Amino acid sequence: MSDQTPEFYFNPWDEAFKANPYPYYKPLIEGPPRTLNLMLPIALVGKYESAVRILTDHDTFTAVKPDVPWIQQQFEIFRGAPILQNTDPPIHTRLRRVIGRAFNPHSVGALEPRIREITSDLLDRSKARGEFEVMADLANPLPVMVIAEMLGVPSEKYGQFKEWCDAFVAGQTVPPGSPVPDRTKAADDSLREYFASEIEKRKKRKNSDLISQMIAAEDQDGEALTPEGLLAFVVLLLIAGNETTTNLIGNGMLALGQNPDALARLRSDLTLLPRAIEEMMRYDGPIQVSLALPVVRKTFEIEGVKLEPGTLVFVILAAANRDPTRFANPDSFDITRDPNPHLAFGEGIHHCLGAPLARLEGRIAFELALEKFPYLRLADPAAPLRYKGSYFFRGLSELKMAI
Repeated sequence: MSDQTPEFYFNPWDEAFKANPYPYYKPLIEGPPRTLNLMLPIALVGKYESAVRILTDHDTFTAVKPDVPWIQQQFEIFRGAPILQNTDPPIHTRLRRVIGRAFNPHSVGALEPRIREITSDLLDRSKARGEFEVMADLANPLPVMVIAEMLGVPSEKYGQFKEWCDAFVAGQTVPPGSPVPDRTKAADDSLREYFASEIEKRKKRKNSDLISQMIAAEDQDGEALTPEGLLAFVVLLLIAGNETTTNLIGNGMLALGQNPDALARLRSDLTLLPRAIEEMMRYDGPIQVSLALPVVRKTFEIEGVKLEPGTLVFVILAAANRDPTRFANPDSFDITRDPNPHLAFGEGIHHCLGAPLARLEGRIAFELALEKFPYLRLADPAAPLRYKGSYFFRGLSELKMAI
């Protein structure tokens, strides 16, 4: 997919493009936004300053999605219920307040002992086998186990949850005009059916889990979520609480493996770990494009390009995070980078609510992996990389490391 400029290419359904999109972002970082038409006008924005401007201008841009089939099918699992990614204030403000208490720094910090316990157990299993497949052994199970426990889900459902989440991501890969895979439809239905039942159970007998907290928030605030809204929120938490952190761990391990000097330095000085986590998010973030997908409300000009109402904007966070006007040597992986105001978690009111939890899980995962595996390195630096299907959720299918 290209615009009128021959050197520009953007095709998130091209396997080669998905495997390494960063070289293709250069024209967006060095030049103005590009426009395409894919059943509706789309603008691609890659400069850091422009990305921030769009993501924080909630008068000019709306998160409410246009009624275009291939856009709507990305949100089909929510059955039209309002979620954070497709609402504006005041609805967005109310939704965020309902769940915000569970993800504030204090609440997230209280989870650290349990996250350490889960992580240690997962890594010990790899150590006992003498091999470490990052995705299957750690990056995939850890986030889903944490968010599932927060939701009060029994441990025997963890594997099933991961399958449902993977099927959802698979549905994000189909080109416009293509039908949603049957696997995705079945998983969507099963996930909704399971949580609808769990919500009814909590209404009759509340616990201290996240579902119960959201039900209690309805009663206390006097601003009740609808049953459909509550169900959509729970489904969103499972998916968002899983995929982002999974990809942070996988992409971060790859970056360390491909930069052995950085790995050695981090191993010798774990005080650098918080900076390293931020650099992992900047350098090869788990989300390539802002999932808020802003839509132009009124005619707007940016970098000399006029965007008409109804234009869908792909704010490419991963491109903005490599803008040389904001980051020195942006294509280099630098675990000492400070400050590091990356946009991997978004910006403005749609900044990722789960960012503190993702950072905590990432910190614990890398800290314990470096502690338990003193010779951690890529098993085969020349091995080809395989990514999961979705361009928007950038994550590896597998990553073998020697320990």
